[in-house]
Order: sequence, then structure tokens, then C-alpha cells
Amino acid sequence: MSLKVPKANNIQLFKEGYKHLQGLDEAVLRNIQAVNELSDLVRTSFGPNGRNKLLINHLGRLFVTSDAATIIREVEVVHPAAKLLVMASQAQEAEMGDATNLVIILAGELLKKSEQLLVMGLVSSEIVKGYEMACAKALEELEKLSTSSLPSLVPPPSSSKSTAGTSAIIKALSAALKPPIASKQYSFEESLSSLVAEAALAVMPPNPKNFNVDNVRVVKIMGGSLAQSRVVRGMVFGREPEGQVKKASRAKVAVFTCALDIAQTETKGTVLLKNAEEMLNFTRGEELQLEKIFKEIAESGVQVIVAGSAVGDLALHYLNRFNIAVLKVLSKFDLRRVCRVVGATPLARVGAPTPEEAGYVDVFESIEIGGDRVTVVRQLTEGEEGFNPSGVGEKSRMATIVLRGATANHLDDLERAVDDGVNVIKSLIKDPRLVPGAGATELELARRVVDYGAGLKGLSQHSVKRFGEALEVVPRQLAENAMGGAKGNEVVSRLWALHESKEKGREGWGIDVEAETDGTLHAQSAPLYPILDSLIAKSWAIKLATEAAVSVLSVDSIIMSKPAGGPKIPQQSGNWDDDD
Repeated sequence: MSLKVPKANNIQLFKEGYKHLQGLDEAVLRNIQAVNELSDLVRTSFGPNGRNKLLINHLGRLFVTSDAATIIREVEVVHPAAKLLVMASQAQEAEMGDATNLVIILAGELLKKSEQLLVMGLVSSEIVKGYEMACAKALEELEKLSTSSLPSLVPPPSSSKSTAGTSAIIKALSAALKPPIASKQYSFEESLSSLVAEAALAVMPPNPKNFNVDNVRVVKIMGGSLAQSRVVRGMVFGREPEGQVKKASRAKVAVFTCALDIAQTETKGTVLLKNAEEMLNFTRGEELQLEKIFKEIAESGVQVIVAGSAVGDLALHYLNRFNIAVLKVLSKFDLRRVCRVVGATPLARVGAPTPEEAGYVDVFESIEIGGDRVTVVRQLTEGEEGFNPSGVGEKSRMATIVLRGATANHLDDLERAVDDGVNVIKSLIKDPRLVPGAGATELELARRVVDYGAGLKGLSQHSVKRFGEALEVVPRQLAENAMGGAKGNEVVSRLWALHESKEKGREGWGIDVEAETDGTLHAQSAPLYPILDSLIAKSWAIKLATEAAVSVLSVDSIIMSKPAGGPKIPQQSGNWDDDD
């Protein structure tokens, strides 16, 4: 008979104030519940008919958007398990720039399905194993579903004088961009996709792999409508040049990060002036010093100055006198872009730049867009009048999409759709393969994964089947957001019947959000344009969603320390300074 050893009570393992949650009910199911809440929050914003969310962040800034990346960035998620999902969607945003909502919805649905298995008695390790097997199978089948690919984006040489090749590329690129832009800005996809395609092709390098998303910029100008938006080759700044000189061509450029003004001392000083002559000479010395500096700059051949800080009145007077144009750019990021466009080195002191530090610009002009004066800085490209192939020009290509709209919030949302479009181009350059959209690919993957699970032995077959069922959430959510729950279920049932049939091209059937017939359509032969999605974006989304779900399921206890911080500041009682 063994001797019973008494256990000591109240063993303090952690510091006072910690929280320790463990076991199925306290840790695992609670984590799944938190993730489901986050998933349900963004679920209604999915697809072309997704609802907008009105967010007010901690700084009081207002956002009206259906973009999942913006929603989770501005909503401060504190639950540790939900944060894993946020990090997965941020990884998708950084890598692909699109399909962030898909990551959160799919991970949420995977965990919802796993909850049923956990309650039935399966252990987390079996579910994790099954999910990993199903993910590998889904990615393998996804490769087989590619129906078409984007043509080469290498811009044709301008010397051919034919614009047919360029317009064909713009048309193909625009068609590929319409579905991702439509999911953010439905009914505006036609105009936005052509703007993004035109801007991207304008900055496309000879080797498309070197395409830089930073070379497509957006400038928002209030007023007018989206139809008045246009693409301007070069950099556009929403302000006029500071001085009287508004235009320069084939000009030498100097970029200064410091203020163009009289140097101020760090400490205050007292000057004793004894007579009128000393008083006259006091300010004259400063003027002569400033005149000498700007005279040296003018003699070095500089015709345009870009200032990263304030421009003083006296400095402006001398700049006008020496016929030098000056533009104030307060954003350090825009200042870097200007340096890249003109090929200049930013200088931290005011003085004549050396030939290596100075840049060169073909066109510097102030133009009017919708009643607002803007400044354009650009290099001439091959085929334009005045282009000199042997000249200093063409340092870096840059295109700016000038967006017009009635409200600031609408313009912000249009900008987010443009950013998504540009990122989709970047991902299509990595892998040009396209798969059917409108939920068709996910439903076909669901069918194939469920069939794969049915042929497996052991407990992992249950989680493989659940993975397949979870993929059905994409077409179901698209249908629910477009038609409501009851009608949406009918449409998903019709889709299942079409995908189970032996018909050729069955994997292309998806949701018709317009519901013009029976709520289904063939993604490749849709009435307006083919609904095709990037294969690599979907592949990353499935991978990241599975990883996030597996990470949450692998947790069996949560240990939280007491939050750091000293005593709280005592609150003053109301009306404490009123005279009673």
C-alpha cells in the first residue's frame, strides 16, 4: 500500500496579480469564442455587397470603410488569441496587399468547426494534424484550378509608334484588377481599374519584377466626381510653388531638408545699438549673408529648389530676384520620392550643391485641376516631344493618380481601393496565374477536400472534412451579404449541385451578387467581365488562415502577468473650480 504524500496548498509560482487560465473550457473554447467575435465583425464587410463600418480611433479620427485591413488596424484588439489572427491578416497585407478579409473569415470558420470536434471529444493535436493535411491538399488542388494567366506586362517600345500593344496590355490588366477593386468599391471598378492599370504601366520598368508599388502615388482633391479623376505622369503636389516663378524646364534641382531662412541662435541675446548707423547695419548684415548664399546657388545653375521645411520671406525675396522656383514639401517620404525622381541628394545645410548633389528635372510646372492649383514634377519619357535620350533625364518613373470626390471619407476609401489594386499588380507579376472568383474556387476546393477526407482512416478524417466545410464560408458569405440568409442558402445549394455535376467547366460556377437569374454565374463568362482572382493571393490566404487557426488550437493555457504601470492619476471632481 503506497503512502499518500500531502500536497502543500497555496504554492505561489507567479508574481501577485497574474491570471492563469487553462483547460478546454477556460483557455481553448474561450480563445475560439474571441476569434469568432473578430471574424463576425469583418464578415459582413466581405465582397462587393459588404457593409461599411464606421470607426472612430483613439485619436478621434473617423473612418467609413469595408476594408478589413483598415478595420483591424484601427480597432485595438487586446485579446491574445485574436491578436494571432490580426498578425496573420497583417502578414497577408504585407505580402499580397489583398485578401486580408479572407484570412480572418476562413480562420474564424476553421475554429468554429473545430469547436464542434473538441466538444465531441477529439483532442487538439488530432484536429491540428487533420487541418495541416487538408491545407496541403487544398493548396495542391488550387494549383490545378488555374484557368488563365496575365499576359506579359513588359511595355512595348515607343519607337514603334503603335499604341495597340500598350492599350491591349492596359485592357488585360484592367480586366484582372476589376474583381479585387469591385470587392472594395462596387460600381466604381471600371474607372478605378483603368486608372490603376494606366498608372502602373506608365511606371513599369523594362523588367516587371522590379516594379515598385511606391512609384504609383495618389493625390486627393475635394470636389467633382470620380469620372474627373486622371493619371498624371510624374509627381503631383497639392500646392503651388511658393514664389513668383511657377514653371521651369530642363532645370537643375537642389533639395534641402532644412529651413530656407536666416539662422536663429539657440539662446536669446541682447544687442546694444548706440547710433542709427549701427541699427541700419544690424539687419543689413543678415540680408547680405542670405543674398550671398542664394547668389552662389543661382550661379551653380540651380533653377528649382525643393524645401523640406519653412521658407522665410527674405529668402523668398532673393529666390524671386534670382528667378529660382521653390516648392515646399513637408512630408519626408515625399521628399525622398522627389530625390528619387530628380536624382538629387537631400542637403541639411543651405548652400550651393555640388554637381553630384544636384538633380535634374525635365518639367516643373503649376497646373490647375478642378479649380485647385497643383505642382507637377516629372521627367520626359521616350516618345514625348523634347525627349533627349542622351540627356541627363529619366532617373525614375513616377505616376500620380489624381482622385476627385465629394467627401474626404469617400476619397480615403477610393485611395485604399487604388492601393489594393496596385498591390494586386505586384502579386500578379510574381505569379500571373488566375483562378475563378465569386466563391467558385473555394467551393470546388471544399468539394475536393471533403472527398479526400472521406477516403482517409483514423480520427484526422473528421477535421479534414471540417476543413472542407469551412471553405464553403466564402461563397456562403458572398451570397448572404448580397441576398440575405434564406435566399443565400438556396443559392449555395444550387452551387453545390453544379459543382457535383459531371458538366465540363463545373469548377467555374460562383455567386452572382446581382442575382439576375438564379443567383449563380460562370466566373469566366460573367456578363460584364470575367471574375478571376490571383492564385498566389488565395494560396497565401489559405496558408496563413490555417497557421493562425492551428496556433490558437495548440494553446492549452493562458498566463497573463499583472499590467505594468504606477498608480493612476487622481481624477478631479466635476466643477471643482466653480465659485459656489
